[in-house]
Amino acid sequence: MPSSAILAERGLKALNSQDYSQAIELFTQALRQTPESPDYYIKRSTAYQRSSNYANALKDAEIAVVLGYKRGKRELISSAQLRRGASLFMKKRYGDAGFCIGEAEKKVAGEKEKNLIGIWKNKIEIQLSKLDDDDPTREITVSEVPDVEVPIPGEQKESVPADRSGEDRALGTTAQPPPAPGVSTPASRIRHEWYQTASQVVLTIFVKGVPRDKATVEITSESVSVAFPLAGGSEWTFDISPLFDKIDPMTSGFSILSTKIEIKLAKANQNRKWSDLEAPEHPLALGTGEALTATAGKPKEALPVYPTSSKRGPKDWDKVAKALTARPREERKGKETATDKEGEDPEGAEYDSDYEGGDPVNHFFKKLYKDADEDTRRAMMKSYVESNGTALSTNWQEVGRAQVETNPPDGMVAKKWDK
Repeated sequence: MPSSAILAERGLKALNSQDYSQAIELFTQALRQTPESPDYYIKRSTAYQRSSNYANALKDAEIAVVLGYKRGKRELISSAQLRRGASLFMKKRYGDAGFCIGEAEKKVAGEKEKNLIGIWKNKIEIQLSKLDDDDPTREITVSEVPDVEVPIPGEQKESVPADRSGEDRALGTTAQPPPAPGVSTPASRIRHEWYQTASQVVLTIFVKGVPRDKATVEITSESVSVAFPLAGGSEWTFDISPLFDKIDPMTSGFSILSTKIEIKLAKANQNRKWSDLEAPEHPLALGTGEALTATAGKPKEALPVYPTSSKRGPKDWDKVAKALTARPREERKGKETATDKEGEDPEGAEYDSDYEGGDPVNHFFKKLYKDADEDTRRAMMKSYVESNGTALSTNWQEVGRAQVETNPPDGMVAKKWDK
């Protein structure tokens, strides 16, 4: 059998690739050989938490706290208390969670840990602010060092350097070559957009150069949190809790790319339409949300019109969005100029001349448009046309309110064609 260090390394890879059941199995095998490694318990606790097994996540975190104090390592104690607090939060023991996060903050060392602690503190404060003063979930019933039974250690076969390297990897402090310059997008220019299908919500944060080893993305059944350091030394955080509806953390995931962070949240209630990312102050009962396949229950006699500079006057963006997908490809290819019954261009004809192009970027947006719901399609079409091709949004609530202004790239100036 491979050594505990090799098993733990494989477990860490499985954890980072969101294969939580495999990660749990590998760290369990590593702990059979090295039952006094707090780092392995911390990692397995993380895998348990992300697979929604909060009882085992808490159990592992508490053992890790005891072993961390036994070794006298501040960074291990901080990491273990953080996992302990996160598990208690998911079990809705908010007072206990706040106490443990406070203990983690006292001994925090790495930047990544600081970011995580800040996110969890914010979550706990939000939940506590919603509770009555006598709510039992406010109570603090835990102590700094939990009274738990630690597995009896077997013969120590691991070497200290091997175990320490595993701990260092967990804390992001492995001695490595200098990282890339990091985030190049100014904080004021970082933005996010989202769209949904029947089965998932896709959240994209547009930011360049996020270092993978220093970024933190936490996904639970009711929340999503993102944190990463900026070039100036400060941190950028994004936290939504609670989400509009529950998700499945096991089948959700994220990717950190050179120009963006993409997070895919698997809907627990498929076909339920989200009207926003964040839950309303007074949530709807399950089943009252609008289905993605249904039309909104609003009168259709007075369709909305929006400010426009088009010579043809206001556009019916519902009609434009449907026109783009309703006409067969053969019809679009075979006609140089499409006309309607009155001899004028049908709504949408002037906007899709490149719809059949072979450019890979166009192909990406075609797929995005094809898989999106009606609101997302209207938002994409309206924002692109009204901004003269300088903006593309998928958020109809934002775009539908008013005219989308032209926003040329840095160093360029928008001018009318006859000026």
